[in-house]
Amino acid sequence: MSFVEIRNVKKHYGEGEAKATVLTGIDLDIEKGEFCVLLGPSGSGKSTLLNIIGGIDDADDGYVMIDGEKTGDMNEKKLTQYRRNHLGYVFQLYNLIPNLTVRENVEVGAFLSQKPLDVDELLKTLGLYEHRDKLPNQLSGGQQQRTAIGRAVIKNPDILLCDEPTGALDYKTSKEILSLLERINHDYGNTIIMVTHNDALKKMADHVVRLRDGLVHHNYTNEKRTPVSDLEW
Repeated sequence: MSFVEIRNVKKHYGEGEAKATVLTGIDLDIEKGEFCVLLGPSGSGKSTLLNIIGGIDDADDGYVMIDGEKTGDMNEKKLTQYRRNHLGYVFQLYNLIPNLTVRENVEVGAFLSQKPLDVDELLKTLGLYEHRDKLPNQLSGGQQQRTAIGRAVIKNPDILLCDEPTGALDYKTSKEILSLLERINHDYGNTIIMVTHNDALKKMADHVVRLRDGLVHHNYTNEKRTPVSDLEW
């Protein structure tokens, strides 16, 4: 049994003439500790699939099973607890709490976890320790995204879900953030599932899934990952 097992997942929005089918039957397995990249153009269904894996959205058909538990079988209370204890989320927009410091924003994630990492140690890993008392509006975009990643990672989640985490960042900062995710995957062993439209990033992953029109178009593993520092785009 795979750590993440996805079978015949379908999803549509709207009804009648306005009905739009986003996922038309996704089958996918992701192993524990993998860095998996979901690739595809806008509208291919990759963010919808990520949201279903994360229990943010429901599938119309099929199921997602994580470590032997089907998310669709959980009631709202159990699903909330599951998301809190096992999943971390990193989005394109940082969604930081503006009146909390860097340290306090990261600690918000720690309060939600039964097994949080050490805050000071993580802030040092993130390169944020010297900025720990600053507010979000005193940070660069890259520092804000590092803080958002810290808030997700401090929970020590089994799975880190990243939706276009570098979409709002420049090239240099994007590489810094991707290197950080690479390091987190290596050091902490979290399974990372990252949505991106940047084709160059497939080389940094263990597992590459390319979506097209709501279906898995290509699904393969890399024999060897390319370090982010060696990537160009």
